[in-house]
Amino acid sequence: MCVSDEVIEQFTTTQATADTPLAVRINSFSYRNQIPEDTSGNGGGFVFDCRGILNPGRVESMKTQTGRDKDVKDFLEQQTQMPEFLNSVFDLVDITVEDYIKRGFENLMVSFGCTGGQHRSVYAADALARHLRNKFKVKIELKHLVQDEKNWVNTPNP
Repeated sequence: MCVSDEVIEQFTTTQATADTPLAVRINSFSYRNQIPEDTSGNGGGFVFDCRGILNPGRVESMKTQTGRDKDVKDFLEQQTQMPEFLNSVFDLVDITVEDYIKRGFENLMVSFGCTGGQHRSVYAADALARHLRNKFKVKIELKHLVQDEKNWVNTPNP
């Protein structure tokens, strides 16, 4: 039994190539500051509020850690609804990324905010960057605005 190319295409994820112009800019930020500005001229993108997720920054042992530290990651993955939150984010963003790749768009911005821009938003931004790289092979520009501002040492990008 042979399956037509059209049927196979329906179940194959669109992926970026070296010629695909799309770059997805992902930010983590603090709502104490302002929502990151889209400098692409497109005026928008997605902004996700992570403040509805239990804050590891309220746990004494994690106050000075970030969303890239193992204790914080474990906390967010095992003791909060972060996995469900991210699955919903992935579903929404995937629709747009796939369409933008097909249409030759150049820019998409996705930002994650939380109270301090240190734990939840950092974790979520890293998770989305990893997800989009793996699924779509798309170019990612990842910035952690609070960490960059404070010159915190970051582990390598996910």
